Amino acid sequence: MSHAKDNGIDIRNNGAPLDLNLLKGIRVNKSAVERRSATMGTRRSVKKEWQAAWLLKAVTMIDLTTLSGDDTPGNVIRLCAKARRPIRQDLLDNLGMSDANITVGAVCVYHNMIETAIEALEGSQIPVAAVSTGFPAGQISLDQKLEEIEKSVKAGAKEIDIVISRAHVLRGEWKELYEEVKLFRKSCGDAHMKAILETGDLTTLTNTARASVVCMMAGSDFIKTSTGKASVNATLPVSLVMVRAIREYYEATGIKVGFKPAGGIQKAKQALEWLILIKEELGDEWLTPELFRFGASSLLGDIERQLEHFVTGRYSASYRHPMA
Repeated sequence: MSHAKDNGIDIRNNGAPLDLNLLKGIRVNKSAVERRSATMGTRRSVKKEWQAAWLLKAVTMIDLTTLSGDDTPGNVIRLCAKARRPIRQDLLDNLGMSDANITVGAVCVYHNMIETAIEALEGSQIPVAAVSTGFPAGQISLDQKLEEIEKSVKAGAKEIDIVISRAHVLRGEWKELYEEVKLFRKSCGDAHMKAILETGDLTTLTNTARASVVCMMAGSDFIKTSTGKASVNATLPVSLVMVRAIREYYEATGIKVGFKPAGGIQKAKQALEWLILIKEELGDEWLTPELFRFGASSLLGDIERQLEHFVTGRYSASYRHPMA
C-alpha cells in the first residue's frame, strides 16, 4: 500500500495489528546468522567498472549526517553543499556520469538545524531528516517525544528518525512498544518514519528480530540499526536479521519496509558488503533510496577516494576528499 509524496519517497507502511503469537515463534539461530554474514564479502567480488557503478549507486543512498555537539550552521551548510554535489565533477566527467544528477539520499541533522538545512538544500529535492524522541538515549517522557516529532515536522523535516524505548524490548513489553511506535507514527503525519532499534543495547538477535517486527507492525517506514552513538553500531549479522524480518513482513503483508544501517560504516568496501546483502536477501527492488539508506558521515569521502583510484589508477590522500 503506497501513495506519492513530494520528497521523492512514495512507499508508506500503514502497519498491521500486533500479533503476539507471531512474536513468540520468532527464534534466531546466532551461529547460522554469523556463518552467513561471514561470507558476505567473500562469496561475491565486484571489481573495476562494476565496482565504480555500485559505489555511485551507494552515494545516492547515503543519509549524509552530522549529529555532533559542536554542529554549527556553517557545518550544516557545507554538508548540504556536499549533499548536492557529492562527487567531484572531474570524476563524474571521466566516468561518463556528468549529467546523472547524482545526489545523496537525504541530509540528517538535529532539530535546531532543520531550517538551516532546508534553506541550503532549496531547489535540490533532497529531503531533510531529523533525529527525534530524545535521540540518542530516548530517556525523556512520551509527551516530550511526541512534541519533538511534531515540532520537527512543522519545521519542514520530511523524514523523522525516532528511537524506541529499549527497556520495552528488554522486558518483553511488546504491546507497549507497539503502542509507543504507533503514537510516533501518528505524530509524524506525512513525514516518513525510521525506527532506530539501537541493536547494540538489545542483547540478543532474537530481541532484534522481534523489535523489528513490532516496529513494522506499528507503521515504521524504515527500520534502522543504530544511532551511531553506541559502542556497537551496524553489523552484518544484525543487518541480516533485520532484512530477513523485512522480507517476511513483505511476504505476509505485501508492504515494503526500508532498511538503514547506521554507525561504523566508513569504507567503500563495507558499503559494497551491505549492498550485496540487500541484493541477495531482498532483491534489486530494495536497492533504491526509497527503501535503503546508509547512515554515514565519513563513508562518502572514502567512496570518492575509491572512484578517483578507478579513474587515475592512484590512491590520493584521504584529506583530499573531505566529507563537506
